[in-house]
Order: sequence, then structure tokens, then C-alpha cells
Amino acid sequence: MLWKVNVTYGGDKPVNKGLKEKLTENRQFRTIGSVDMPKKENRFGSENYVEGYATTFQPYVLYEDEDGPIYEKFSKETFIGTDMGDVIFQYNHEGKVYARQSNGTLAIEIDDHGMKIMADLSKSQSARDLYEEIQNGLTTKMSWGFRLGEYEYNKETRTITHKSVKKIYDVSAVSIPANDGTEISARSLVDGEIQKIMEESQKREALLLSLEIELEGVK
Repeated sequence: MLWKVNVTYGGDKPVNKGLKEKLTENRQFRTIGSVDMPKKENRFGSENYVEGYATTFQPYVLYEDEDGPIYEKFSKETFIGTDMGDVIFQYNHEGKVYARQSNGTLAIEIDDHGMKIMADLSKSQSARDLYEEIQNGLTTKMSWGFRLGEYEYNKETRTITHKSVKKIYDVSAVSIPANDGTEISARSLVDGEIQKIMEESQKREALLLSLEIELEGVK
């Protein structure tokens, strides 16, 4: 069964104000992919061209708790109908915009491997500086910010499978591949599923009790 995302704040871990606001609006961040110098084509014919994958379609460990790892999985079909209007290229999801779709310096394609990004980092000094960091291997990882769509959680395999993504906000080169919000985001997703399962169970128990009372009345 698929559920609409309903972010909750489970567990006893603190949630800082900024992250709580992001989770409230269902904005999630994942650091999975990598950014590198082009190995095939230069989409923009730019001397400051980079490409990479913001995410791939291989299942990965989202985080681990006392019971073991929880996995997350996206697929090519996840992005059918996703709003990708004017996605921006940032650094650490904040500050300056280094490239963007609306001015023709950023392109995003969903292929069989994952979400491929291609960017021209030549339109500002800060963008050229970022290109130099990537070229020198100082910045190698990518992240992306998105709004959740529908997903399902399999308790047996402990896997969150995303059926859709509503919107992609940005792709971002990142200095540190870990994300402080990942554990809270994962717990929110899983707790949301568990809460719904518990509510359904309680409804079934209430219905059975009601039927038992009615049967007792007939006797």
C-alpha cells in the first residue's frame, strides 16, 4: 500500500529549527552521487564544464539504528511527472547559485543509471572557483534537494521505495558527504509508516470489539 508523505518527528533526537522547517514542508536532502570532470561530451562547450550524478538507482543505506540498516531506493519511474522547473546548482545547498536551468547553464537528465547533471561553471568568479575545486579533487560529492511524493516502506526488508518525487529544488556540490538531516528524515519517513499501520490496527480492533458487543446484545 502506498501512503502520502506525512512527516512526523519520532524518537528522542533533537530537531533544530531550520531542519524542522524543512521537514515540515517535506523538503529532503540526500548526498549520494558524485561530481567530476566530463569523461565523454561537453554539453555546453564550456571550459568550466562538470557533470555527474546527483543520485543513482542502486539501493543504498539511508541510515542505521539499533535494529540495523534502513535502505532507500529510487528508480527511473520515480521521476515521471516530477517538477524540475528551474533547478539550481549550489554548494552545500545554500548561498550563491553557480548555474541554473533558466539561463541555460544547467541540464538534468534521468537515464538508466540515475539523475545526471551537466553544468557550465563559467558565469561568475565563484562558479569558476568551484570548478577549480572540483578539478583538483577537493569537492567530489553531490547532493540534491527535493519534495517527497508517494513512497512505501517494507518492514521485512527495511526498505523505503520512492514511487514519485513532487519537485526537485536544487543539486549541490558538497564538501562533506554526510548530512545532519538524513537520520531525522529517515526516522520521520519510517515513523510515519509505522504510525499509519498502528492506526489501521487500532481501527480493526475497535471494529471487532463493536461486532462482539453487538453479538452479545443479540444473545
